[in-house]
This record gives sequence, C-alpha cells and structure tokens, in this order.
Amino acid sequence: MNIALLGYGKMGKEIEQVALSRKHNIALKVDEHNANSYTVAELKKADVAIEFSTPHSAFGNIMKCFEAGVPVVVGTTGWIDKMEEVKKACAEKKQGFFYASNYSVGVNIFFKLNEYLAKIMNSYGDYSIGVEEIHHVHKLDAPSGTAISIAKGIIDNIDRKDIWVNHKTEKQQELEIISLRTDEVPGTHTVSYSSGVDNIAISHVAHNRKGFALGAVLAAEFMKGKTGVYGMNELLAL
Repeated sequence: MNIALLGYGKMGKEIEQVALSRKHNIALKVDEHNANSYTVAELKKADVAIEFSTPHSAFGNIMKCFEAGVPVVVGTTGWIDKMEEVKKACAEKKQGFFYASNYSVGVNIFFKLNEYLAKIMNSYGDYSIGVEEIHHVHKLDAPSGTAISIAKGIIDNIDRKDIWVNHKTEKQQELEIISLRTDEVPGTHTVSYSSGVDNIAISHVAHNRKGFALGAVLAAEFMKGKTGVYGMNELLAL
C-alpha cells in the first residue's frame, strides 16, 4: 500500500518505521518545507494519507485529500471545531475519513473503561471528579484530544456534569481537566473520583509513541478503498 505522510515530525517518523515494517511504501512526505507546495497530483500517488501535522494545517490537509480522492486517517487534535464541516464535505464528496483523538489500542480500551466507571459513579454524588493529562513540552494543544474524549465519556454518563473546563473549578456542573507539559512524556491520562473517605482512580500511561503509530497504520490499512466516516470503535470493534 502507498501511504502519504502529512506531517513528518516525531510521530510521522514513527509511523513511517511501522509502515515500512509492515511492507508498505511511503509515496509522499509532507513537512514544514513542502507543507504549502505539495500538490493534489502528488497526493493521488497514495492509496491512503495519514495526517499528523498541526492544528493549523489539519483542515486544509483533509480537504486536499478529499480533492485528491484519497482516504485520510487523521490524528492531529486541536482543530475539531471544524469537524462537522469535514464530515459534511466527506459525505458530499463521497470520500473516506478516519479520526481518532488517540490511536493507541490501550487508550481506546481505557475510553470504554472510563465510560463504564462513569455510569457506576453517577449514583454517588459525594465524589468529586477530575481529569489530568500530562504530555511532552512540544505538544501544541491543551487539553489533549484524548483528555477531551475522556471528558466526553464522563459528561455523557454523569448527570451532574455538563461541560469540561481546562482549569481548577468548584462548580459542580463543570468537569475540570488539568493539563501539564513535562519533558518528553508521551502521554499520561488519569481520571480520579475523590470523596472524604476514599479515592478511586484509573490511568493510562504510554511508554512511547509506538502504540500510537501502530494504531494509525492499522487505521490506514482499514481505510484503503473505503468511503464514509470511521473511528477506532469500527477498527477495533469495541
């Protein structure tokens, strides 16, 4: 399979290594040097594009993939205010779009565990709830897309939470997400429930980027020749 890498930073290079190990070919690499000059014709040489760029570039890259008729797997976060526009364009143009806030298999299992725990804890109003996410200092967006997905899983299942905020809060309807940026941490996410008598916490700790890269390549393999909108639930049948 021919893959276009839209974003060739640390994640892009990790994805390249996984793709090559799985006998795929890299047809196009887009980085800061050619981000504004690569063409639709170059994109058409790929069977699938994997987009891990920046929040500023993601939307334009997705639309270019739609123009080229190339399914796109997107891992960039911080741009999802345009998600409905992307989904509409995908449907109108009959293209393929795969999005996940996190491509790690373990994280997506964690998402399901988080939702299950939230359903249980909905009946226990004495517990305060918080989300903490820790990432490397180079991460451009805060909170992380993964933390937002975790927060959504809580808000959808806890009646007393209506909205997430990216700071400390005492308002019952607000779910706080605390974002920390430390050294080269690949990603740590923790959900905690605290009361006067005990604490309950679940965490996912990534040791490196390999799990994210493998998930992105698996998604690319899944998307070859497909149209429509997909995510990790479809890929992993969760």
